[in-house]
Formats: sequence, C-alpha cells, structure tokens
Amino acid sequence: MSNHRFNRILLAVDDTPCTLKAIEHAKELVREFNSSIALVTVVPPTSPAAYGADPLLGQQPIIVPEVSEIQQDSAQRYLESLGNAFEGAHEVFLFNKVGNVRDEILNTASEWTADLIIMGSNGKTGFEHFISGSVSESVIRKANCPVLVIPSKEE
Repeated sequence: MSNHRFNRILLAVDDTPCTLKAIEHAKELVREFNSSIALVTVVPPTSPAAYGADPLLGQQPIIVPEVSEIQQDSAQRYLESLGNAFEGAHEVFLFNKVGNVRDEILNTASEWTADLIIMGSNGKTGFEHFISGSVSESVIRKANCPVLVIPSKEE
C-alpha cells in the first residue's frame, strides 16, 4: 500500500467565513506532515461597466483597469497575511489568479502537483445551489488528487 503522506497541500482561500475553518484544518495538516502549503485565491475577471454606455448608439461598455488592479492588490495582501500564519510549513507558496474559480484551482493544483486540495464549502442548498452551483463539487469531480472540503456549518 502506498504512503498517503501529504507533502504538497493546496489551500483555496477567499474572504468568506467558510475559509476560516479550512485554514485551521490546513494548519493542522501542515504541522502534522511538515508539508509545503500553497495558498491560492481567484479573482473573477472584472465585468465591463455599462455606466454611460448606450448600446443603441453603438457605445460599448468599458472595463476600468484600476478596479481589477485594486482587486488583485487586495487579494495579494490577503494571501501574504495568511501565508505568515503558516510558520510551521516546509515552504509557503502564494498564487493570486484571475479567472474562473474552479478552473484556476484545478490548474494550480495540477501545475504545482498538489497531493491534497483543501477548500471550504459555504453550504448553499436548494435554489441558491441550483443557480450558482458549487465550486467545491466541481473541483471534486475534476481533481487529480484528494480534495478535503470543510463545511462552514457550525457543529
């Protein structure tokens, strides 16, 4: 039987409460296995602003590059502050991505050759889940390594 040691743990983070529980679980595993940890956060692409644009006059919506830059800077500061909390890790890597959340998590896990992906789940159900889907569910379906999903529900 193979050794199931997790040497490279990828932790998907965002600024939602469900991430906090996932961070605590990741810290425990990193300490237990003396693992390298990679923190990845994904900023969705900035949507064009339709302010002042009239499609009837042929005016196109505009993308304000400063908005994207502010989001990226904020995400980088968040990653850096979280990275400092993993002082027991063998190595800490930070990935600040722009794009589709599921795709970027899976791409990062593949490129970094993660042994385990850890992520939180916000626990959406019913119609809300039907409309927005579940990032964690889609990552589980497509991942090439184990995925640990930490529910946000209080016990």
